[in-house]
Amino acid sequence: MLVLDTDSRFDDAETACRKVFNATLMLRELGAARFYNKTCSVFRGNIGAEFDAMLDALGERSAAVVLGFPKNGRVTVDGIHYVHGKKLEDSEFRHDPMHPMTESSLIRILQAQTPRKVSLVARRTVEAGPEAVRAEWRRLARDASYVIFDVGRQQDLATIAKALYDCKVMAGSSAIAEEIAALDPRTSLGSLAVPAARPGLGTLVVSGSLMPQTAAQIDHFKARCGQAVELPTIRLFDRDARGRLVRETADLLSRRIRAGETVLLHASNDAATVQATKAAGRAAGLSDKEISQLVSGTLADAASLVVRDTGLGRLVAAGGDTSASVCRKLGIQGMTVWKEIQPGLPSCITLTDHPMLIVLKSGSFGSASFLEQAVAHLKEN
Repeated sequence: MLVLDTDSRFDDAETACRKVFNATLMLRELGAARFYNKTCSVFRGNIGAEFDAMLDALGERSAAVVLGFPKNGRVTVDGIHYVHGKKLEDSEFRHDPMHPMTESSLIRILQAQTPRKVSLVARRTVEAGPEAVRAEWRRLARDASYVIFDVGRQQDLATIAKALYDCKVMAGSSAIAEEIAALDPRTSLGSLAVPAARPGLGTLVVSGSLMPQTAAQIDHFKARCGQAVELPTIRLFDRDARGRLVRETADLLSRRIRAGETVLLHASNDAATVQATKAAGRAAGLSDKEISQLVSGTLADAASLVVRDTGLGRLVAAGGDTSASVCRKLGIQGMTVWKEIQPGLPSCITLTDHPMLIVLKSGSFGSASFLEQAVAHLKEN
């Protein structure tokens, strides 16, 4: 399986469409036979433009859409998406700073972004088994370009995977990939060589996510795992002050890493501090998107200096935007997935001149103990 990151969630629809169109053509030229547009598990971003781009690039007329991820609390019932038992519009994603989710119907969310027809395979059909699902999918796909599937439990994903194993174009969360892979006898980790850790060094954790799951993980880390350094985000809007802050923070972290400590660098998730940072950023003429990117970029700048100064080969990054910023700053353009730590949260080996073992975490995934588990995983391997 080959995955290309288009980094298009925060783009305008036209840019996202172009990125996905070109990525799809590239995969087709490389010989790919099946295509999957992996989205956010709550449909944030330019999903309509991206799905349309994929169909257009392939000359196909329909795609199956499976967003449910029961192991991480995402289920779809009668087309309504729930997050840990709450309708999407009532979940923490309602307050997402870039893509506030104020609608729970996946059909209405997607239909608002595409002129193509959207339909649904309801749970009663999914529960009837693979043959029933396959027949309903074929019937609906004659008229609808996008067919969304209800998912209430892991078994539903297994049923859908069996029914759609030969489906050429799919989209949605990463959860269905686990069940599709289980049906492929060729799926294997092979013989991956885990890069050796540099003796005596600690582990660095970097977090920029404001999601409540990550906030709970930070609290758990502070209580159980090691030292924590909070980035004073209010100081980021003066270029000279920001440069000094990055260097000072990196020097502090590097000293602790060389002493063998586990250290967390994180942006504040305190509501008052977050609002003060946004106010300062807006006063400096920045949009909320630019403020978020500045925070993630600063965390990444400090982390990259620590890696350069210490030769660190173990790293955890929490938050999708933060993870992407860290990878860009470290020049990580590719990686191989190694071992899953919690559902949807694996460790990876970087495809770089000096490989690292890293963990990149979605802000809304993982139990409160995840950062502790991730650090233990990196120390054991």
